[in-house]
Amino acid sequence: MDGQGRQVVKTDAQILRLAVPSIVSNITVPLLGLVDLAIVGHMGDTAYIGAIAVGSMIFNVMYWLFGFLRMGTSGLTSQALGARDLPRVIQLLLLSMLVSLSVAGLLVVLQYPLRCISVMLMHPSATVGQLVHTYFNICIWGAPAMLGLYSVTGWFIGMQNTRIPMWVAMMQNVVNVLVSLTLVYGCGMKVEGVALGTFTAQWFGLFMALGLWWRYYRRLAVYAKGRSMRLLPSLRRFFTVNRDIFLRTLFLVAVNLFFTSAGARQGDLILSVNTLLLTLFTLTSFVMDGFAYAGEALGGRCYGAANRNAFEETKRRLFFWGVLVALLFTCAFAFGGESLLGLLTDETNVVEAAMSYLPWAVAIPFVGMSAFLYDGLFIGMTATCGMLISSAISACCFFSAFYLLFGLIGNHALWLALLLYLGMRGAIQAYYMRTYLQF
Repeated sequence: MDGQGRQVVKTDAQILRLAVPSIVSNITVPLLGLVDLAIVGHMGDTAYIGAIAVGSMIFNVMYWLFGFLRMGTSGLTSQALGARDLPRVIQLLLLSMLVSLSVAGLLVVLQYPLRCISVMLMHPSATVGQLVHTYFNICIWGAPAMLGLYSVTGWFIGMQNTRIPMWVAMMQNVVNVLVSLTLVYGCGMKVEGVALGTFTAQWFGLFMALGLWWRYYRRLAVYAKGRSMRLLPSLRRFFTVNRDIFLRTLFLVAVNLFFTSAGARQGDLILSVNTLLLTLFTLTSFVMDGFAYAGEALGGRCYGAANRNAFEETKRRLFFWGVLVALLFTCAFAFGGESLLGLLTDETNVVEAAMSYLPWAVAIPFVGMSAFLYDGLFIGMTATCGMLISSAISACCFFSAFYLLFGLIGNHALWLALLLYLGMRGAIQAYYMRTYLQF
């Protein structure tokens, strides 16, 4: 094998070493919500299911908005590692934790207006609303753990280590199951038992992550002195990066929430169809996000080391794996889509209605692939302005396409708009990287 071949094998090994644990971690995330729903689903009252569904959605959206704490930390840390700037590496962890805990403290202080506004926007029934209040009042105290874990997870990814986040995510699920089952079926609790299970799992995850940091990285604590402790000068760069990611996330949230609400306005059947087909997209995103994390870590390290050749090789191999994964999902959805939908629901009328929209879901893996992978590379390069620009323009295209075409083709316009949104994000990011970004 020549030098080029060995380099390809080495790069592929690095990508898979980072991507596979991240994929496993991503798959475990929705299990926290599924476990909660499974437990309340056997309580004998649909109000409990509604409360957990609404409560989980509130926190999912809230934490999604603060996902920049993970992404920004990952990109900046990988660059510092590539530059062999170890004081900067430890500085970023301290800075990110400071910001995370400050934001979490603000959420806890403002929990009353946040709870009231969130419940009002969701429009649950009076019974469900009261249960949501109970769930919220407990889970909000897990915010410091969740946001702190975002920072630690981002730092681990930046340090080229996705195995620790994987083990933390898996153990969180175990703790959540054990505590929730014990409190609900052993102690006779209802929604509060499920909420306490989630709360306990969140704090367990943070302490486990910090314990593993101490186990494997405590030698870096020696750099937490002098320059590395002068955090204020670094806040400007940190907030600039994270401001762009936050605004970009707002566009993503707006598109996703509108997609759901637009389906709901068309009736329960279309809402069910869109939800089922969107599940196929979610499956794709779990895997693609894993490779995006690899792009964050490896791309950021190459960028920090000013190694353009290594960066380009990483990008090429990343897209090789992206195309391969997209091909596999496309074939699975094209030839087994009906069977997959049948596994998700027993309602034959929903499956039949979904078949006319299935081609849109079949196209998603290839159309959306570039957006995921470029997101990872841009985060690694901390080129967050490009991410913001692409998301803003793509969101405008999404809403324009929907309103122009909905009167002509109905729900198909919603799916066409989603594909346009994903495709435009990838295309604009490719253009921005080629035209504006330099080493």
